[in-house]
Amino acid sequence: MTTAPGQLPVAEQAPRHPSDPDPARATKTRAVFALGLIAALTGLFIGGIVPATVALQLSRQARREAYASGGFLTGARWLRRGEQLAWTGLLLAAFALAVIAVVRLAQAPFGYDYPANVD
Repeated sequence: MTTAPGQLPVAEQAPRHPSDPDPARATKTRAVFALGLIAALTGLFIGGIVPATVALQLSRQARREAYASGGFLTGARWLRRGEQLAWTGLLLAAFALAVIAVVRLAQAPFGYDYPANVD
């Protein structure tokens, strides 16, 4: 079977076995995406560390389950986006912590503070 003259033949798909499960989106992918989004939105307030950590742990589990399912669990794109958002949340939290540290260091007195009666 060809699609047009001069093109390569289209490979026909093998019929599915009746006991094969239907492909379905993994439920953990939605949770990873939602937690990653929360982490990215609250990253500057340092509150994004916890949801980002949970999202990255769930993404590891979801990847293992998807690999073990043999292709019947889908949602890799949502999983990837959730991981990216989680890493963004962690980076924003690290940036906020660095800014706080710099501001605190800038407010600290530099050197020795002599009493007012010493020249």
